[in-house]
Amino acid sequence: MRIVLNKDSMNIEKEQDVVPFRNRVKEYAVKIGMSVVNQTKLITAASELARNMLKYAGGGITKIEVISEGRNSGIRLIFEDKGPGISDIALAMKDGFSTGKSLGIGLPGAKRLVNEFEIKSSVGEGTTVSIIKWKNG
Repeated sequence: MRIVLNKDSMNIEKEQDVVPFRNRVKEYAVKIGMSVVNQTKLITAASELARNMLKYAGGGITKIEVISEGRNSGIRLIFEDKGPGISDIALAMKDGFSTGKSLGIGLPGAKRLVNEFEIKSSVGEGTTVSIIKWKNG
């Protein structure tokens, strides 16, 4: 059973909001004793998802949670936006797919950096992406 030990949220409305968000994610990761390698993976995925939210939805809200399951602890990040949504999630999850002319790591890259990745999207309503990086994973 997963337990949420700590919760925080931040609005991402402009590019300048991404760095304080990254810093907050790092603070939580350091607090639970996550390795530098896993911190880097989590922060890289968090940056990509926050920037996607800005680029495609004009921003949104992020939730940062410290969670535990048994003896393992981790960080869950939830990205919620009210953007146009993703019409074809399977296509968006393919390597190399981009609707913006970027070479970002995209959704599949972010997924590879974390232990758990979930995406829900409704066209015209928005998208929610939830990721978990476990301390020992």
